[in-house]
Amino acid sequence: MKTKVGPSTIHGIGCFADEFIPKGTLIWRFDEGFDQKISVTQVSRLTGPGKETFLKYGYLSKLGQYYVLCFDDARFFNHSFAPNVTEMSSLDHEEPYDVAAKDILPGEELTCNYELFEADFNPAEYRDASYFG
Repeated sequence: MKTKVGPSTIHGIGCFADEFIPKGTLIWRFDEGFDQKISVTQVSRLTGPGKETFLKYGYLSKLGQYYVLCFDDARFFNHSFAPNVTEMSSLDHEEPYDVAAKDILPGEELTCNYELFEADFNPAEYRDASYFG
């Protein structure tokens, strides 16, 4: 699946489909050794811009006391309460995986609902109309 990163009308930078993505297509799955799991303790030791950047692109997993940092363009997925990418449970992987919730057209921004996987999700941060699809 081809994607590209660019300016987002939702928030800052976003990840966009660079080809047609049929509904049900695997979009993202945690890849041990490529994506990273970082303990809460390790993140608490970060300071300044390093910590700020990490928290911008990583998220506190609902599955354990660790943060997940996607190494690929998935770290640029923006939040939406009406996303075109949805999370699915996995029996063979600890972290859930993401699939296209609908057909996604080239140029369409890939969005997901942070509430499904972020332990510290705060809906008050997403009151702007752009997050409602």
